[in-house]
Amino acid sequence: MGGQSSKKAKILFVLEYYPPHMGGVEYLFENLTQMLARRGHEITVLTRRLKGTKKDEVINGVHIIRIKTFNRYLYTFLAFFKAVIIAGKFDIIHTTTFNAAFPARLAAKFRKKPCVITVHEVWVNKWHSLTEFGPVSASIHNFLEKMIYLLSFDKYITVSHSSLTQLEANGIPVEKITMIYNGFDINSYDPEKFDGLKIRKQYEVENAFVIFSWGRPGVSKGHEYLLRAVPIILEKIPHAKLLLMLSNKGTYEKRYLLLTELINKLDISENVILIEPVPYGELWYRIKLADCVVVPSLTEGFGYTVVEACVMDTPVVASDTASIPEVISNKYVLVEPGNPGAIAEGVLKVSQKEYQTSPLKKFPWEENITKHEELYRTLA
Repeated sequence: MGGQSSKKAKILFVLEYYPPHMGGVEYLFENLTQMLARRGHEITVLTRRLKGTKKDEVINGVHIIRIKTFNRYLYTFLAFFKAVIIAGKFDIIHTTTFNAAFPARLAAKFRKKPCVITVHEVWVNKWHSLTEFGPVSASIHNFLEKMIYLLSFDKYITVSHSSLTQLEANGIPVEKITMIYNGFDINSYDPEKFDGLKIRKQYEVENAFVIFSWGRPGVSKGHEYLLRAVPIILEKIPHAKLLLMLSNKGTYEKRYLLLTELINKLDISENVILIEPVPYGELWYRIKLADCVVVPSLTEGFGYTVVEACVMDTPVVASDTASIPEVISNKYVLVEPGNPGAIAEGVLKVSQKEYQTSPLKKFPWEENITKHEELYRTLA
């Protein structure tokens, strides 16, 4: 399947979200689907229809079918009926956690097609501590995730060894699991091509020790621990400034308000600058301008934020948890997750250039796509 003479597969991807909705998962599947299409495979994506998107279109060789739903949970039900209708002509169905897993697996069983699921991270018994859900909602989500692992997919893909271990601990036979790191186009982001000085002037932090952190303000991202670290950092680095770029504020309105209230409560508003999200191409200038990037996550399936910071040659302070130790490289300090004092100590080490160093880790897309093809070949 990998070479020109190999049999090409017809693959249906059942995904809750697909670009223009963006995140690490969407970045993975956008690249995976388009590169598979470029290699001659017939690729169709069945996903949610977001505002401003077309019901049916082809982008870079990928046929995208979008289902209009009022909320993400309704997609679980509606996608099943559509998947059953169209799945007959495909060789393989590929899905991911969480909401798309049920319709994909059930449609595959109905149509007697092999089904693959990509598991980015396992949240069983973590829903209460790592989400904003109330006790009842968290319990329901925890139960539903357990149900996903009882559906018996033909193959499971994890994006890190950490996720593989978690999946095995939840009863999935290791022989059914394949670990494939997410890809990242390292060649497109030469740190020498990005000048952060102009952006420093924009935020009026030319003479500050700049700490940068970004992402959605969900509980699992751990931003409150970074904020609690700021007063400790200021004791040692009085000219420090934290640039915090939070996305999806509408979805995480309650969490966003909690974080802004925490800034006021800690009396650090003079040293914390909340900046508006920028297009992906502009993110690199923010990483480049920083003296230190902090990734305070409590868990990560892969950790694109870590990889992005490492590629830009900016020292990183990151939580020593889940997949992060697997993907971090270049200049870094690993710290205990959820510990403001440990984060502050890590930042202080960076300011004194006392970070660890290692060769930059690379995650080539070519390897990612080839490993997917090899897995599909065992099923088609």
